[in-house]
Amino acid sequence: MDYKALRMTSCCIAGALTLAVSPILAEAAPVAGASEITNVSVTSELTSSSPTSGIMLTLSQYLADHTIAVKNVARKTTDTQIVTASEMRSMPVEVQKEEPTEQKAKKKKVMIVAQVDGYVNVRAHADENSKVLGKLYDDSVGTVIKEKDGWYKIKSGNVTGYVKAEFVEIGTKKLLKKVGTRIATVDTETLRVRKSADADAKVIELVPGGEELTVVSESKKDQGWVKVSVEGGEGYVSADYVTLSTEYTYAESKEEEAARLAEEEADRRAAEAAAAAAAQQSSNSSSSSSSSSSSKNSGSSSSSSSSSSSSERHYSAPAGSNGQSVANYACQFVGNPYVYGGSSLTNGTDCSGFVMSVYAAFGVSLPHSSSAQRSAGYGVSIDDIQPGDIVCYSGHVGIYVGNNTIVHASSPSTGIKYTSPITYRTVLAVRRIF
Repeated sequence: MDYKALRMTSCCIAGALTLAVSPILAEAAPVAGASEITNVSVTSELTSSSPTSGIMLTLSQYLADHTIAVKNVARKTTDTQIVTASEMRSMPVEVQKEEPTEQKAKKKKVMIVAQVDGYVNVRAHADENSKVLGKLYDDSVGTVIKEKDGWYKIKSGNVTGYVKAEFVEIGTKKLLKKVGTRIATVDTETLRVRKSADADAKVIELVPGGEELTVVSESKKDQGWVKVSVEGGEGYVSADYVTLSTEYTYAESKEEEAARLAEEEADRRAAEAAAAAAAQQSSNSSSSSSSSSSSKNSGSSSSSSSSSSSSERHYSAPAGSNGQSVANYACQFVGNPYVYGGSSLTNGTDCSGFVMSVYAAFGVSLPHSSSAQRSAGYGVSIDDIQPGDIVCYSGHVGIYVGNNTIVHASSPSTGIKYTSPITYRTVLAVRRIF
């Protein structure tokens, strides 16, 4: 009898593994009780009928349940190879379990977006009288788990529960783009923002590492570059030096809300105490200075006062314990220079250094980072803004001084200056310290 090589292929039929043995150069016959295979000639083509992923089997696993015997094969051709029994037992057989189309559809994530005035409650059950687990604020998103009787069971942030379908909309690509903020986080020590998508283009701004810039566009024609918003305008940064992500607002659990309110209250009290201490120190310093000046004047001639330069600029020490005091103090430094990475109110500072140093005069410690200052104090709406509030933009910050105006360290060409309206760029957040 001629023996032909075995061509072995794996295929998946209705989710079950089958091993097809077809006579090509040899015949093989099942033999009851056979326990090993020797010198079987098989083709090198051992394939799956569908793309491989999922289940992984070996012939030894298959042969544990199926015993076959094949007689020795003495010859081989160019498209076959001799494989020993031990080699066969370690050969992998990859099988793809094909999922039904409806199961694939269920695995596709569907997102919803809250479209309400304020917020909608997330409840424990699909019932208006059930326990409130958290709040889904307007334009916040969640992932749908299932739909039930006009309710969506969702997961949003750390909250999993039900919201009424009438208060949310399915997150289309257009809607998700509208409510999400595309962010480019700087991954290098100093990032150059250029006028155009070209390594030789003019640098319009420098941005320190860790800063988060709002992405304006990611055009295919600008391959390798991302357009972002900075104080100097819109410019381009190399995609090699930033990490891109999309920020959404998610539901806030009852526990998270309580913790946030408690933290904001603690920050408020600490700021008030620091401001009061600063005001007291300023008052004591003024009294001491006045007393010293009076003492000197009583025993000196009037001609001694002309030694200082008439052009020397004097700055008042901070006084008071509220945002207006902060605004008044900050305004004294208008006209002073902008210096990248600096924090000196007189010799040069950048935007976050300016805010940091102004508040330091009131005993408040802030980070030297515009992105980090976006989390300082507590948030207020732009409609409730008050003097002293920190106004946050993409890669930039300033201090609100009233009359729809901010004071800020703007750029090397303009230094510290006033700008109005405050919405000259998109406002990302307003943070209140006092």
